[in-house]
Amino acid sequence: MISLFNKQLSERKIEETVNKVISALKEDKTDLAWKELSPLLKAQKTQEKVASSLIQIVEENHLSIEQGLEILESIYNEHKDNIKIVSNIGDALESVRDIDQLNISPPEHPLFNSVVNTLIKALEDCNPKDEELILSGLSTATRMMGRQYDSVAESSYFRLTELDPDYAPYHYCYGLFCKTRGMFKEGMSANQKAASLVEENIDSYQWNLGICATGAGEAEVALKVWKDMGNKIEIGRFNLPDGGYPDCKVRLAERPLAERDSGNDSPGLEETIWIERLSPCHGIIRSVLYQDLGIDYGDVVLMDGAPITYHTYGEQQIPVFPHLATLVKSDYNFFDFAATQEHEGQVRDISTSLSKDAVVYSHTENYQVLCATCWRDPNKDHTDHQKEEKHVVTGRIAAPADIQPSELLDQIDKAISELENCKIYSPQLCELAGQIERAEVEKRRYDMLVRN
Repeated sequence: MISLFNKQLSERKIEETVNKVISALKEDKTDLAWKELSPLLKAQKTQEKVASSLIQIVEENHLSIEQGLEILESIYNEHKDNIKIVSNIGDALESVRDIDQLNISPPEHPLFNSVVNTLIKALEDCNPKDEELILSGLSTATRMMGRQYDSVAESSYFRLTELDPDYAPYHYCYGLFCKTRGMFKEGMSANQKAASLVEENIDSYQWNLGICATGAGEAEVALKVWKDMGNKIEIGRFNLPDGGYPDCKVRLAERPLAERDSGNDSPGLEETIWIERLSPCHGIIRSVLYQDLGIDYGDVVLMDGAPITYHTYGEQQIPVFPHLATLVKSDYNFFDFAATQEHEGQVRDISTSLSKDAVVYSHTENYQVLCATCWRDPNKDHTDHQKEEKHVVTGRIAAPADIQPSELLDQIDKAISELENCKIYSPQLCELAGQIERAEVEKRRYDMLVRN
């Protein structure tokens, strides 16, 4: 008796099973979905139609990344000589990468390299009728590989636009590639071409056009896009569109995808920060960073349009966007500080008394128990430590470079003098302000607060 799994599935049976799988996945019935998938996974080994249906399920984002990779790998292993199937897998690789996490490192799963290398080889001596199919899969697969195959990706996209110059998605995808590689002028042109080939505006085309135009400094082009999408916005700061949007957050990367190369293809250090959002796609950093990412408070960053996630603050959902590129580097000085305060937020509120966008930025606020004797005189010989509770704040001061250290220190001292039981210690700032003896005292107290 022949096993059911060895029988050829009819087109009707394939369609019924695919619909059952999709329905189960939409209802989060994962076990049921995989039970329905089982005969398809068996049949795909000998039936191209089944393999194509499974690729479609993955491509439509019905599965998790891990599940999608498992299915695509099993199909590739059975059909690696079938260029149509491998090309379709290449197109589907976009669905097994977290593309919203723009700056992640290249994928480690071997399927990506296998598909890319198979398609590169197939392209070398392919039948002309297969060229467009292969290029479609190859362009997507290489775009998913970080900066490892940029020359292949770019030439593939460019060739696709030559083969079918009136097909808008090819121009859009080329523009998408250019945007994520920091080629903003080229991306702007590609998205303009894509938009010109469709009768009605497509949001994704407009968003990527606006982002690329902003990155390229083409303010009037970006302004028209945002106005056409209903934004109330005009040319403003940094000679870019400026509309006063609610603050949001950005996941900064030391090396965003658009600013790295194949030899150093990882994001490096990352930190999620607040920005003053000026347009749908750019804003000014308003957090003073913990880490040295090469960008900091006051710099202007370009962000991509799809949020990575949302952070909840009460009833507010704050979007967190990926860092695409740095547009403007501002000239600020930074000084570490430690402080004591009577009530939460006292030190943070000093910023309102400072000029020219200077800020005292708190990173931590907590209680600490210190030895009062050590606090007053570290050289005194004593055996009984006297406990003293302090409300301690640590962070960094940021100030434009045109504020002299002595002027900044005076402003901080004046603000602190009006607060009860509140002190701030920044030895580096004192030293640069020429107050050497004070810097030595503040260094000791700073060290005690930070150490504890």
